[in-house]
Amino acid sequence: MQFNMTVTKRDLVLSISDETKLSQQAVQTVVQSVLDKIAAALIRGDKIELRGFGVFEVKVRKARVGRNPNQPEKDIPIPARAVVRFKPGKELREAVLKLTPPQEGSPSQ
Repeated sequence: MQFNMTVTKRDLVLSISDETKLSQQAVQTVVQSVLDKIAAALIRGDKIELRGFGVFEVKVRKARVGRNPNQPEKDIPIPARAVVRFKPGKELREAVLKLTPPQEGSPSQ
């Protein structure tokens, strides 16, 4: 299996427009508005919970020490920083898990 396809915002707009028979401009406005609202909520530090899909939230990564592979004897301090984390919902997690290729030597199902 290959998973090299990238779905763009434009692809989403076209697909939703075809499915709903709404104009591409109307769908584009709605999609962009949803993305803007999600971004604004995350910037405020809010959590976005989309039942059946997943949760977006801001987490703070702890400060840590990194290593430069070219100079392994030299420590590089990495400061704490906020990152966006996505945790898939149960249905999405289970659907994606089905894409896992079978392990070699394991019985096929």
